Amino acid sequence: MSRIGKEPIELPKGVEVQVSDKNVVTVKGPKGTLTQTLDPAIKVTIEDGKITFARPTDLKHHRSMHGLYRALVANMVEGVTKGYKTEQELVGVGYRATTKGQQLHLSLGFSHNVVMELPKEVTVSAVQEKGKAPVVTLESVDKQVLGAVAAKIRSLRKPEPYKGKGIRFMGETVRRKAGKAAGK
Repeated sequence: MSRIGKEPIELPKGVEVQVSDKNVVTVKGPKGTLTQTLDPAIKVTIEDGKITFARPTDLKHHRSMHGLYRALVANMVEGVTKGYKTEQELVGVGYRATTKGQQLHLSLGFSHNVVMELPKEVTVSAVQEKGKAPVVTLESVDKQVLGAVAAKIRSLRKPEPYKGKGIRFMGETVRRKAGKAAGK
């Protein structure tokens, strides 16, 4: 049984949820509006400031969709009230990050600078303090878009285990490996 799917979602003050007849859920809040299309088999009910989800049968497909859509709508409710934020640090000599509007310019040790055009849902800022690794901060109301953008940035230069250089999330630990053993 899906324990996640059975749990109701509490609606905070200032959040409105609408379900259209085509099973499209729209969540409006102080930070923005998000929409999600649900599987037609999953039924959504809104009553007394709570959203509940129901599935028609206990088939594996229905069980998985039940928990999935409940989690997606819960993330939408949290996104329009608090928003999401992720920070990444660029560890490496000469690694730099600057922003110009919705563009993120990264200097990652390649022969050229990498320029990323970010979606309009994501706001970006880059901070460089002397003696510390540059930090790129991404903020958005949409958790899925934010995660995809953060993963794309990280994939440009994943942390390597020998020197620890690369783009990593704040607080992420990189397992270090020993280099080659000295000759005989």
